[in-house]
Amino acid sequence: MSTEQQSPRRSGVFRTKTVEQSIRDTEEPEHRLRKSLSAWDLTVFGVGVIIGTGIFVLTGKVAKENAGPATSLAFIVAGIVCALAALCYAEFASTVPVAGSAYTFSYASIGELPAWIIGWDLVLEFALGTAVVAVGWSGYVRSLLDNVGLHLPAVLSGVDVPGGVFDILAFALVLVLTAVLVIGVKLSARITTIIVSIKVTVVMIVIVAGLFFIKAENYLPFIPPKQLQPTESGFAQPLIQLLFGYQPTNFGVMGIFTAASVVFFAFIGFDVVATAAEETKVPQRDMPRGILGSLFICTVLYVAVALVITGMEHYTRISVSAPLADAFKAVGHPFYAGVISFGAAIGLTSVCMILLLGQTRVFFAMSRDELLPRFFSITHPRFGTPYRPTVLLGVVIAIVAGFTSINELATLVNIGTLFAFVVVALGVIILRRTRPDLPRAFRTPMVPLIPVLSIAASVWLMLNLPTETWLRFAIWMVIGFVVYFLYGRSHSRLAGGRR
Repeated sequence: MSTEQQSPRRSGVFRTKTVEQSIRDTEEPEHRLRKSLSAWDLTVFGVGVIIGTGIFVLTGKVAKENAGPATSLAFIVAGIVCALAALCYAEFASTVPVAGSAYTFSYASIGELPAWIIGWDLVLEFALGTAVVAVGWSGYVRSLLDNVGLHLPAVLSGVDVPGGVFDILAFALVLVLTAVLVIGVKLSARITTIIVSIKVTVVMIVIVAGLFFIKAENYLPFIPPKQLQPTESGFAQPLIQLLFGYQPTNFGVMGIFTAASVVFFAFIGFDVVATAAEETKVPQRDMPRGILGSLFICTVLYVAVALVITGMEHYTRISVSAPLADAFKAVGHPFYAGVISFGAAIGLTSVCMILLLGQTRVFFAMSRDELLPRFFSITHPRFGTPYRPTVLLGVVIAIVAGFTSINELATLVNIGTLFAFVVVALGVIILRRTRPDLPRAFRTPMVPLIPVLSIAASVWLMLNLPTETWLRFAIWMVIGFVVYFLYGRSHSRLAGGRR
């Protein structure tokens, strides 16, 4: 291999860090993460973070408002979009088995500034995702406590509740999960395995039990007649409508794609698996299995649940707030409704923990490259975990979850994920051209076709997001540029040669 390939290209903010250097950095004793994860652990992580509020809530909302019985097709479309991105993630994660996911991949292929921006984006995505899920978990737990006659004081029930000031349950959950992640990722994997087992069991109960209450007439019409979406004004309207005058439709064939842009958010999280590449025993083999395996399992479960729920109740009567539980109540089986609520509360615990794990690994990787203070890249001498960023971010997110509803910011998680998909797909194309010699345990098929399709699909879904989401995202990115040029650019390890 030539010297040029082994050393980073130095061209200002687009200097790249070679794959070889990224891997060498993982061998430094003070900055080394413990390798303890298998393909099974990664698959469990993926299923644990993907199956959350999406399957328990979005199914009913999309069926009633966007696609009717064709919601199952919308899940298939969204699954295909994610599969395109997953193929790109699998190549990178097996080729560059380093913590940081899209951030690390971008650093090796596109350059330092794009890598910083995507890392900055992921920090926001995972932080908001963790806080939003913690608040949702708190709501489920309060509901279960109310059912058994236990009631939290309004002041400690969160800002979503009249008179609420502080969400003690969401705050406590994040702190407990922070402690678990500090102790070790293997312990996190074991806890997640237990939680995912409960969650998947509940989903299977919905599917199997629901089969006995399906009525064929509820599937008619399978694709309801097309309807224009209600016209939004100002920045609340989708960006594609503001720019081109295209108004998305509900129902009909195009309504399936509109629904796909909604249910796509039920798949968010499989990319978190890539952040654990450095802690995987055999990443070249296990990362593709974990990423693609978890995505396939969840897609099958989502499609099955959508078919069952729309068969149990006509789409016009499906509940939006708790579709699965209410569907069983409607057919006279409240016991199943209680089981589903319990499964939802348990399941959100794993979603919260894995999002927090993903964020700390991105933060850790950026710190090890000295784009953030190197203080945060020291691993625990006993547990081998990045305990400093875990504690810092855990406390911050716990406070945010305790004092804020942040429901209006939830779509920032979605645009952040799609932006990461675009960058990773672009990185696969670039690295294939700049480093064709690089050993690749897994190769994305049909390059550049698959990455280009992934970029196009992700951009399409991004354009269907509200304009105000784009504005908030742009503000966060501007802040990221300022931080990079004031601190990261001059402190970067790649800048050390010039200093």
